[in-house]
Amino acid sequence: MPRIASARDAAEPSSAEQRARHGRILRAAAYLGAEHDLERVQMHEVAKLAGVAIGTLYRYFPSKTHLFVAVMVDRIERMAFSLAHRSQVPLSCADAVYEALVGATQALLRTPLLATAMIQSAATSNAASIPDVAKIDRQFERMLLDAAGIGDPTVQDATALRLVVALWFGLVQAALNGRTSIPELESDLRVACEKLLADMSVFVV
Repeated sequence: MPRIASARDAAEPSSAEQRARHGRILRAAAYLGAEHDLERVQMHEVAKLAGVAIGTLYRYFPSKTHLFVAVMVDRIERMAFSLAHRSQVPLSCADAVYEALVGATQALLRTPLLATAMIQSAATSNAASIPDVAKIDRQFERMLLDAAGIGDPTVQDATALRLVVALWFGLVQAALNGRTSIPELESDLRVACEKLLADMSVFVV
């Protein structure tokens, strides 16, 4: 019988050894998620590949959904780090957000099975039972605000970005399911950014 997800966040590592163990688990899950459909990824295989006891794995991640939500949080952190260290040319906010989302699309679609596992896990998660899922929204929003050069967004800015992100997730899912092509995705995303973010007049330097 599958374990029932606990209403708590994944346990946070507090020592160097625990952080290393936690990182191995995320890397093992990402590797197996890139090789197999989500339902075929087994927690005991993740534990074995990461070199940890199954009890340790469940202490950090009470369910497979917890695990792949955490993998997505980790991937967004990596995207944000890469974006922050990329050389920039002056762009409008709409163009900066568009470029950041195109980069995120490319990163996700390099491993379509893993992308599907992460998006499926996030989409079916309730923040009350898997609090980590809220980090996805916060970190993704922060990444795009940083890309757009907005440190103190207005309510309108935040709303416009949420709409763009929601549309982007739908476009990525359509691409993963073979319902749209990458050129169509990027074209639709360009229109969405231009229409929804037109009032953001800041230029990123």
